[in-house]
Amino acid sequence: MSPLSTNDVVQIITRDETAQLLVQRADAFGKELQGMNLSTSQIRSLFGEVRQIQGEWKMGNDARKRALRRLMLLKPKMAYRAKRESGQAVKTLVEALNPAVDAVVTAPSDKQDEYFDRFVQFFEAILAYHKAYGGK
Repeated sequence: MSPLSTNDVVQIITRDETAQLLVQRADAFGKELQGMNLSTSQIRSLFGEVRQIQGEWKMGNDARKRALRRLMLLKPKMAYRAKRESGQAVKTLVEALNPAVDAVVTAPSDKQDEYFDRFVQFFEAILAYHKAYGGK
């Protein structure tokens, strides 16, 4: 059973003021993904897209609207990756990230910046812990 529930992910994105839940769940989940032999390049391919979206997001107004659209379109890209890769690791990662993406795109517009920042922080923490546990 995954150490990361949909409820945890939604709380991390929408209500985790202390970041404690984010760190705890990212630690356990990064360890789980490493144990499933998820490669760093598999995570980085998705995280690279998130970083590009983040860069566009910070440019403001029209660029932010395009970034939000790209974030929505990340879900089908992640689904494709999960199907294309052998094993369950990418699928497990995608299943964890989907509720986070949903939380950002369905948030009130005045909360989207905050939620998107938490999404990036959460994904980055998963990547960091995966690597710390020996992910290659």
